[in-house]
Amino acid sequence: MTVLPDDGLSLAAEFPDATHDQWQRLVEGVLRKSGKDASGTAAEEALSTALEDELTARPLYTAGDTGHTGDTPADLGYPGFAPYVRGGRPGGAAAGGWDVRQRHARTEPDRTNEAVLADLENGVTSLWLTVGASGVPVDALAAALDGVYLDLAPVALDAGGEFDAAARALLRLYEERGVPRDGARGNLGADPLGYTARTGEVIGMAEAVELARLCDRDWPGLRALVVDAMPYHEAGASAAQELGASLATGVAYLRALTEAGLSVDAACGQLEFRYAATADQFLTIAKLRAARRLWARVAEVSGVPDGGTAQLQHAVTSPVMMSRRDPYVNMLRTTLACLAAGVGGAESVTVLPFDHALGLPDAFARRIARNTSTVLLEESHLARVIDPAGGSWYVEQLTDELAHAAWSFFQELERAGGQSAALASGFAADRIAATWQDRKKKLARRREPITGVSEFPNLAEKPVEREPLPAAPTTPGGGLPRVRRDEAYEALRARSDAHLAATGARPKVHLAALGPAAAHTARLSFAANLFQAGGIEPVDDPSGAVVACLCSSDALYEEQAGPAAQELKSAGVQRVFLAGRPGSYAGVDDYVFAGCDAVAVLSSVLDHIGVA
Repeated sequence: MTVLPDDGLSLAAEFPDATHDQWQRLVEGVLRKSGKDASGTAAEEALSTALEDELTARPLYTAGDTGHTGDTPADLGYPGFAPYVRGGRPGGAAAGGWDVRQRHARTEPDRTNEAVLADLENGVTSLWLTVGASGVPVDALAAALDGVYLDLAPVALDAGGEFDAAARALLRLYEERGVPRDGARGNLGADPLGYTARTGEVIGMAEAVELARLCDRDWPGLRALVVDAMPYHEAGASAAQELGASLATGVAYLRALTEAGLSVDAACGQLEFRYAATADQFLTIAKLRAARRLWARVAEVSGVPDGGTAQLQHAVTSPVMMSRRDPYVNMLRTTLACLAAGVGGAESVTVLPFDHALGLPDAFARRIARNTSTVLLEESHLARVIDPAGGSWYVEQLTDELAHAAWSFFQELERAGGQSAALASGFAADRIAATWQDRKKKLARRREPITGVSEFPNLAEKPVEREPLPAAPTTPGGGLPRVRRDEAYEALRARSDAHLAATGARPKVHLAALGPAAAHTARLSFAANLFQAGGIEPVDDPSGAVVACLCSSDALYEEQAGPAAQELKSAGVQRVFLAGRPGSYAGVDDYVFAGCDAVAVLSSVLDHIGVA
């Protein structure tokens, strides 16, 4: 254990050290007060939270939970040294912060150019351009980058199946504008397996390999390939599955590049890895740290001297977490995700605009996106400390556990024949689909809340309208799906919107409060939130309502629930719910309670009201 120097302060010197057993006994007392009888380890487990990938977040971590053999700084490693858990560069982002990379997906070169210049003038340090069928035409790339100092602003391309043509166009542009070959920076965006994952269409590796050979020989500041884990994340993959898929893809590219004559060290230098950053800040931090550790292991067993160089990471705020309703809340989600990406050590960070789920962002949304990084870097000084989460017992343990879970999935993909075979056979899709189905259950039961959607929705909000995004390349029946956390609730709200447009009113539910406010307030608020999540408006007046919900305490239910339900039905209500655990009350048809399948309940209510 590290011995701290004597600084003259002895605030706790006269107090004995607390033990784990003492803490557990205090936990037991708290649980007993809440009606739970558990002792010892069981008491601690009662406060633990189950995560995906069979991981668990415990309520207390100690020096023995670092995921390493000891707890000194040397045991945790150092930034810039293998296995790079603590960062890929010795200086981290302390010198200039992370690269602020803005995404541009417009098809019109003139409007793209306008947005690009505005971003570069106001804090963005690199560009992520969608080129080809879903973005700026390849032959209009020069117009989109007109006025851009290409020796100062790195460019990362995203051209899908047209990556070779787009890459060649960018290289010609560098030559025409006199950019020195050692001065060009960025990524040409070749990702054949990522394109297959997106579309189901298999494209050859030869063009990507040739671009890598070209960059290695003539363009030292450019990387040819990106290992994009976003298709797996956007299909519903867990963090470990996202990492495992990226490792399998990276290994496939290493094999192709080394077979073409590149050294394994040079092949590693042609890859940039792209990961999703979510509002779960600790999981995101651990994911990026674990990714570097895992890739260092791949490099080591591949024969790269001294672990080679660290994995180059581009973090993108998660599209899966973005909501279409109350989209301004997405600003908060992306802020947390950006913070986590920076703390986790990503070299480049893209904050998607808050209106990303609605279509093409406007100037205000792009401004907020780029300023998110600026505030964290310039006002919060987040980059001044290298690996600020390093040494946290929780983060170190989570990093270690996630790395092992990801390595296990990577091995499964390799046993399935590698990433290409796993995509072709449906193995990867099936495993990811199973994970998403489990998560959908949590979302439906509001165990994973979505603020503004499943929690505290606002039925009176004015819709935010945007120009539609360009159509993504697809192959009928091919490719991984794109999922969103809000999709089930969005479908319910769409039904409500259609009813409003057709009738001038939203579907309604009468909330019948029984007894004094102290008895019904909590359950009244719970029921109001739940029904509004499905676009159903709570009302006090029972007239005309065909669905009602009783709200009160268990004690008053015993006395009043049955008569109240019968009275409501006599007044014309056809279906009566009760906010609370299922019981036996005359006239009550169904129950809503914490942990119930809210999506199923809300869908049945809309069906009963007659909402198509």
